[in-house]
Amino acid sequence: MDAEGQSDHLKAYGIAYWVLEKGQEIQWLLNYRGGSFVLPYGETIVRECQIRGVSFEIVSDSALSQLLAEIESPSQNSAAVLLEKAPKIAVYSPEDKQPWDDAVTLVLTYAEIPYTTIYDKEVLDDGLAAFDWLHLHHEDFTGQYGKFYRAYRSEPWYIEQKKSAEVLANSLGYDKVSLEKLAVALKIRDYVVGGGFMFAMCSATDSFDIALSAQGLDICEPMFDGDGTTPNYQNKLDFQQTFAFRDFLLERSPDVYEFSTIDTTPKRQTPQDLDYFSLMEFSAKWDPIPTMLCQNHTALVKGFMGQTTAFDPNTVKSEVLVLGRQQVNQEARYIHGIKGKGFFTFYGGHDPEDYAHRVGDQKTELALHPNSPGYRLILNNVLFPAARKEKQKT
Repeated sequence: MDAEGQSDHLKAYGIAYWVLEKGQEIQWLLNYRGGSFVLPYGETIVRECQIRGVSFEIVSDSALSQLLAEIESPSQNSAAVLLEKAPKIAVYSPEDKQPWDDAVTLVLTYAEIPYTTIYDKEVLDDGLAAFDWLHLHHEDFTGQYGKFYRAYRSEPWYIEQKKSAEVLANSLGYDKVSLEKLAVALKIRDYVVGGGFMFAMCSATDSFDIALSAQGLDICEPMFDGDGTTPNYQNKLDFQQTFAFRDFLLERSPDVYEFSTIDTTPKRQTPQDLDYFSLMEFSAKWDPIPTMLCQNHTALVKGFMGQTTAFDPNTVKSEVLVLGRQQVNQEARYIHGIKGKGFFTFYGGHDPEDYAHRVGDQKTELALHPNSPGYRLILNNVLFPAARKEKQKT
């Protein structure tokens, strides 16, 4: 899985998942040749790798034993983690979204990793209990319809989405979309606290925490929910309720395409050709979780924009790990934390291979980017729940 040895990094994760689905265990060699996988030998597996265009090497039992001994040597920052079962994957997304609207569904489809699409009704009916891993679509959990009001309020798609959200909320017993979305966010919170793994990108990251912090408050202006806001709501936010962020200021104006000061998009001055972020290095033996999540064939990853591009480090809680950081302005691009018995990862930006993806843009063809470091980070998170539990302790 190093830069030179693997022809299709993304599909390699699909092969690993496919082997786990067959009931066979595999090993993930952290920090060895870009985070390589050891699969059991079999003609069926060899043939599947050939069909999918995934590079592989066949090694003898004695050579593998020697390699594993070297990897586990105290002098090496490497480790072998056993992956035991294929995690059951849920993607939180409306039915009318296309796979290419979201980087996670795009890469899962390309890697041939199966997933189930769920949305508000399934979440509120406790459907998350059936899944090991949950991805949040680029959702707005605050009830402000993505803050698209100024630019798109007259567009048919915006009008229809707003209407559909209101109909759904009412059908589920809620007077307002904001109240229904908060109920969903609380169910997701309970899922994570109970031991689930949540992965979110772009606006699902900050809007989720904002919704949790604003419980019992009305932060939606009249064009969103038909009535006024709670007086002085900024000073009533409860940061104890959030997963990752603290001390942020909300953007009150409906005409500003921004939720809060968590996001660094309005403050960024980094030109595209210099926009990279670095993956942090952790101890594979003592910190296997962040090490797993940072496995890649390069430590330098191209930046990419989104409604929420990156996180102001001053708003990131001290107990949250920064896995990827933009070195010029120190913004956090990729963060991870623990909540109760579960885990969460927030990844800023919309599409790792589309620098400034906009509404209506064409989908990214991942066949043109089979070795994308930015997309690899998503797939690290997909496989993380498969790891043997004692290796997940920090």
